[in-house]
Amino acid sequence: MRNYLLFAVGVFTLLVGCKPGTPSEYIQPDDMEDILVEYHMAKAMAAEYDGSYEERNFQQTLYIEAVLRKHGVTQEEFDSSLVYYYRRADRFDELYKNVADRLEEQALSLGATEGEIGKFASLTATGDTANIWADRSRYAMMPVPPYNRWSFEVTVDTTYHKGDSFLMQFMSDFMFQDGMRSCTLNMAVTYDNDTTISKNIVFSYAGLTQLRIPAFENHAVKRLRGYFYLAGGSDRTTTTRLLFLDNIQLIRFHSEQYEENQKDSIESDSIGGQLRLDSVRSRDFQRGGSEMVSLDSGIAQHGMVSRKALPEKR
Repeated sequence: MRNYLLFAVGVFTLLVGCKPGTPSEYIQPDDMEDILVEYHMAKAMAAEYDGSYEERNFQQTLYIEAVLRKHGVTQEEFDSSLVYYYRRADRFDELYKNVADRLEEQALSLGATEGEIGKFASLTATGDTANIWADRSRYAMMPVPPYNRWSFEVTVDTTYHKGDSFLMQFMSDFMFQDGMRSCTLNMAVTYDNDTTISKNIVFSYAGLTQLRIPAFENHAVKRLRGYFYLAGGSDRTTTTRLLFLDNIQLIRFHSEQYEENQKDSIESDSIGGQLRLDSVRSRDFQRGGSEMVSLDSGIAQHGMVSRKALPEKR
């Protein structure tokens, strides 16, 4: 009996201690993290090259090949390892978070300053200007189902008001060896009169992308949803094709009329002293260009706002 108990304890200890790791045929997590950091830095260096689009692509290929040679891995090993990690969402998410944090540290050490996306970093989900995004702030996509589409919906509550406008923005980076680079972001806002404003933007570049939904005066938001769609699913290539989305934010702006009403209300209730309302006006983020509005189409085109009023119930 004593020997049996010792054997059972030994087996249990072995099972608990042997956590599943990365198979030896794939690049190990620490090494993969180092390679991805240098990979993105190589792409950034190539983007600064003063030359034509073809010349920059050629320089990027040279830089990336140099990174792989430095770490002693082939392109095939790198590609297969990327696929391995991506299909294990929890491990890939942790890996990419570490990569993003290290790249941010590198940028700050080189003197990077707060950019267009950084000025909203400290916003909370409340206030006149608020970051209402509660989903993942980082995401990775592949142009094959089901990894090529990511749908989202934002909970609407009493902090939303008539005349609210929205700005969705994020940083993107394509890791495509070949094939078409094209991702669509769609956002649709449905109001209390069942009117829906839907807008698309198609992006195929690395860097900051922004999509604005203008205010629809005198109507309150009832539903806010959207999706990302990465094209290229019919291209059955086996090479690396990944899209990284980072620092995703959805900023809600209260209208000037709402802010003025709030200001009047607060000031009328105050006795002595002066109250100051600090906010970012929605107009500051809706300058430049004009919106094309279609009243008879529910299909949003690139750069076009579509409003579709549903028939009244009889």
